[in-house]
Amino acid sequence: MSKSKNQYDYIIIGSGFGGSVSALRLSEKGYKVLVIEKGKWFKAKDFAKTNWNLKKWLWMPTLRFFGIMKMSIFRHIVVISGSGVGGGSLVYANTLPVPKKAFYQSGSWAALANWETVLKPHYKTALKMLGATPNPRLFDGDIALKKLSKKLGRSEQFEHPNVAVFFGKENQKVKDPYFNGKGPDRTGCTFCGGCMTGCRYNAKNTLDKNYLYLAQQLGAEILAEQEVYDVKQTNTKDGYTVFLISSTKVLKKKRKFTTKGVIFSGGVLGTVKLLLKLKQKSLPKLSVKLGDDIRTNNETLISVSTLDKSKDISKGVAIGSLLHTDANSHLEIVRYSAGSGFWKWLHLPLAIGNNTFIRLLKMFVGVLKSPISYFKIYFLNSWSKRTAVLLFMQSINSTLRFKRNSLGKMVSTISKGKKPTPNIPESIELTKKYAKIINGKVTSFALESLAGIPSTAHILGGAVMGKDAQTGVINKNNEVFNYQNMYVIDGSMISANPGVNPSLSITAIAEHAMMQIPLKV
Repeated sequence: MSKSKNQYDYIIIGSGFGGSVSALRLSEKGYKVLVIEKGKWFKAKDFAKTNWNLKKWLWMPTLRFFGIMKMSIFRHIVVISGSGVGGGSLVYANTLPVPKKAFYQSGSWAALANWETVLKPHYKTALKMLGATPNPRLFDGDIALKKLSKKLGRSEQFEHPNVAVFFGKENQKVKDPYFNGKGPDRTGCTFCGGCMTGCRYNAKNTLDKNYLYLAQQLGAEILAEQEVYDVKQTNTKDGYTVFLISSTKVLKKKRKFTTKGVIFSGGVLGTVKLLLKLKQKSLPKLSVKLGDDIRTNNETLISVSTLDKSKDISKGVAIGSLLHTDANSHLEIVRYSAGSGFWKWLHLPLAIGNNTFIRLLKMFVGVLKSPISYFKIYFLNSWSKRTAVLLFMQSINSTLRFKRNSLGKMVSTISKGKKPTPNIPESIELTKKYAKIINGKVTSFALESLAGIPSTAHILGGAVMGKDAQTGVINKNNEVFNYQNMYVIDGSMISANPGVNPSLSITAIAEHAMMQIPLKV
């Protein structure tokens, strides 16, 4: 390649919600843009039919698995995240709620702007770009949640949430319905429940079908299966050199590109991990707050398996219903498609207790009380057809800190408040009531029962906003303190607990950040 071909106005590291918005808006403003993505390109036929196809579903490069979902285990939390061109949009549950008022008025960013007002038009843009529309149909899992809302006296708090799905006519292909024909053809949703193993029907509005697709039409380049390992200022101090290496090849070829600006958009596990490494040598002026204020949305993921064979929980979109259970909390029903039963072997009967011994004892007693029921769940039931995963979230704050240990690995520590826990009383009580409605038994991810470590699909923070480098990593326009033309635009910028699925908020804040960058002259 010629030297000029390796030079860009902006290099974006990561192709999730922040990176995709940045790619389109910068391209519209006339900038030469390169997007670097660690994961692979996926077309509809490339996705796993069920999550038993671990090679296509999980991202575990050591085992040569290059799928769309990654599980990262830390001392205090298990994190589920996405991988591939389109980032988390490939594996997320499509749900796009707007946070409540508390989100805008708490955390390190609260005093920097009237965020509820500032972001309002950007939420509107994000909803349009992502093709958000209320889920039109309820199925068995959702109907049970609606029954729970009545039992709780909160029927008015039950919602058909906005989801990033093209419904149209089932399995019928049409010309682009969103961008006046500039986008790709789409196909109507079949309600198969396979959103989180990858939509094989071209109905899910993943980022490669909107922001990234349109950015490419304007000249943005996307380089997949490459991982950035270093970013250095150039000798002139007015640009950067970005170093990358293959993320999927056995023979690791190294490459480098120069750019006037860098945008970190690799999600918390990508961006914070890389910046912590760079702070030690290449970018030493990064804020001392880097890695701090990590949030988990204070959530639990608990499964309820029905013993009623007439019910098919797998039908619907990944999350098709939502219940606001109080001012700070809400509950969602999550599903996988028929046949996607891999999670079953990572689940154990739910047991609450202060230590592993107590939890194991309670688990053992629970199985003894209902041996036939648990036998049916593990050996006779189709797990995905009979199981609803209850996603409970709160806007209450507790934070972790990520740092690098002596071996260069990113590890978690407690920052403020109590450590995350799967044993949230409100969640447990709601789970029991839901289980009673569908005649089900409750299980949870094994590490929750064995080690008391909760799981989250919404890790946030670590490069939060602040008024200066002592209170944040970035300013209110997402600019990194002490470095020119460098930004963080992804989940690590989220500076308070949204208490809801965060993808829409990441998109809206990214839109706001891009509005601050002028046209190329």
